[in-house]
Amino acid sequence: MTTVVVLDYGSGNLRSAERAVARTGVDVTVTSDLDAAAAADGLFVPGVGAYAACMAGIDELGAGPVIAERIAQRKKVLGVCVGMQIFFDSGVEHGVETKGLGLLPGVVTKLKAERIPHMGWNTVDIPEKSELFEGVKNNSTRFYFVHSYAASDLDALRRAGAKVTTASHDEPFAAAVELGSLSVAQFHPEKSADAGFALLRNWVAGL
Repeated sequence: MTTVVVLDYGSGNLRSAERAVARTGVDVTVTSDLDAAAAADGLFVPGVGAYAACMAGIDELGAGPVIAERIAQRKKVLGVCVGMQIFFDSGVEHGVETKGLGLLPGVVTKLKAERIPHMGWNTVDIPEKSELFEGVKNNSTRFYFVHSYAASDLDALRRAGAKVTTASHDEPFAAAVELGSLSVAQFHPEKSADAGFALLRNWVAGL
């Protein structure tokens, strides 16, 4: 059976992520065991709260090199919410810049929007040939977002060869990114009902 590890590094909606991924029919384990994270067919990296706190958890566990090695070996990784943001070069919160995993180009910054956080359901603009969003209706399907910070340097991502799905909250930002075996989503698939299940099913189908 296909195996997925939900990485427990002290941050994230671990059980809701576990349940959502398990719905796709795979064997899901929530663990901080890095050997299991390295060996699994798919690795799910959750994350909620502050960027710096999430990176501190990743660093304390020593998970960064394991995640990087998976991607170098073209083994699938999915990051969600702040678990997406930590894949970028860095994140800036309250004037403090924290180094990220550096596997995606750009800096995560506060949304330039009248209402913060961006909370609720929003449509996304899907690029051509997206594997993550295969079968999802473009610009009409809604996903659930809860965030105040985002990656907004879309050009840098596209120059790197990434497929960038965008959303807008007074300004456009990366709602999801696909680059090699790495996929990340700013919204919560596990809270996005049928649309989120479709995305997880597509990710699992590629394992």
